[in-house]
Amino acid sequence: MKRWSESDMRTALTIAGSDSSGGAGIQADIKTMTANGVYAMSAITALTAQNTLGVTDIMEVTPEFLGKQLDCIFTDIFPDAVKVGMVASVGLIKTISEKLAFYQAKNIVVDPVMVSTSGSKLIRDDAIEALKNSLFRQAVVLTPNIPEAEVLAGIPIETEDDMLKAAAIIGDEYGCAVLVKGGHCMSHANDLLYHKGRFKWFTGERVDNPNTHGTGCTLSSAIACGLAKGMDLETSIRMAKDYVAGALKAMLDLGKGSGPLNHMWQMGNTGQ
Repeated sequence: MKRWSESDMRTALTIAGSDSSGGAGIQADIKTMTANGVYAMSAITALTAQNTLGVTDIMEVTPEFLGKQLDCIFTDIFPDAVKVGMVASVGLIKTISEKLAFYQAKNIVVDPVMVSTSGSKLIRDDAIEALKNSLFRQAVVLTPNIPEAEVLAGIPIETEDDMLKAAAIIGDEYGCAVLVKGGHCMSHANDLLYHKGRFKWFTGERVDNPNTHGTGCTLSSAIACGLAKGMDLETSIRMAKDYVAGALKAMLDLGKGSGPLNHMWQMGNTGQ
């Protein structure tokens, strides 16, 4: 029997909130990383009581406990990539930023989660400013959807030209790559990458599936998987988009609201 070693298995860490219904957050991230052949680790920022209909309640961990989780991970199984998702308060953001800097974490993907698919607000206003002043500047890439990009860029986004302007504003301000996801509000599923002064469109097929719970979490985690495996950013994004498209096309239908994706679609489980 083959014994897997550190040189064989790539690793990734997700720092995010737990989704009790399993479709987004930590649960979606771990499923995505596992399906993409990467060993997944997690540091939980908050417990949420939620399902496909919405978020009922949120209980944050303390910054001290989050710090202990991160210490345990980085001093034992050092991650090849880090995905940061839902972080709702200034104290938690400060802890994450300090720990990532202390351990010199690499390949950091930040998904600036502000509102859930069901429309529930997931972050405090002061925490948005904390994200901007710390974690964004440590990221390899940010992955905002259209509403999030509007908040970060300070402009409305209604056209592809608006996406170009917003991506440049955000990327130039924080000194990192920005992937503005068009699928949330646009008529297409094309995403726009702004990186080192260059724009690149990633075309995507719009899948007619109302069940999109956890799509953003899944995409950012899949990008982290590609980076953990040594892929460049553009290749990681293309791989991640293909993975999400496949998970949508599997047409899993669970729950009474916006249901989850089928993260296991590549394993031959289509949910049928």
